[in-house]
Amino acid sequence: MQTGEVLIPILVPLGAFALVFGIIYLKSRENMAMIERGMNPKEFANRPAPYRNLKNGLLFLGAGIGLALAYFITKYLLHDEENPALWFAFIAIGGGLGLIRSYAIEKKELLDKGVDIG
Repeated sequence: MQTGEVLIPILVPLGAFALVFGIIYLKSRENMAMIERGMNPKEFANRPAPYRNLKNGLLFLGAGIGLALAYFITKYLLHDEENPALWFAFIAIGGGLGLIRSYAIEKKELLDKGVDIG
């Protein structure tokens, strides 16, 4: 057995434990900071996020459009089946454009309501 094969069964459970421990530690630290400031952490736990579905929808729509563009460009323009950099680039660009569009819609809604976005 090589060294990497021996380390994997040891490092994977340690990494999973560290991840769970870190998440719980940071969450409790956040709650303690809220309590110190006189805030109730349970009030903020179930707060609705009004634009979450819009943001997720536009992100996935943009990523899907980017994926379709990458497919058509590699298939019909470049005649190249294996170009992963182009695929990832178009997915990221499409997702980013979707998030920018989501931001613009949210900003317009808030400005129409007269909320200071400072």
